Amino acid sequence: MCREMKREPAWVAAIRLALLEGRVDVPSVVEEANLIPGRERTVRDVLSTMADRGLLEPVDDGVYVPGSVLLDSDRFDLDFDRASDGGAHRWKSSV
Repeated sequence: MCREMKREPAWVAAIRLALLEGRVDVPSVVEEANLIPGRERTVRDVLSTMADRGLLEPVDDGVYVPGSVLLDSDRFDLDFDRASDGGAHRWKSSV
């Protein structure tokens, strides 16, 4: 029995990775968001746009860290106790 995992927007996965892991890149967002192969260019564009808006800060070729908009937000009081070690995309906050 094969169940398809749910996909989520790349920007959601990027924010979660930035806050939980402290760094974001295209492969990590593709994996976290459970995207199908071939979406790397889209993710690259999303990360670039997020950097333009101050959500992420580029530190290396294709690597980003949380930007001032995320760092200055009040979202650091969120409860991430239910985020799994292997991938926060499996997090079910209603469970």
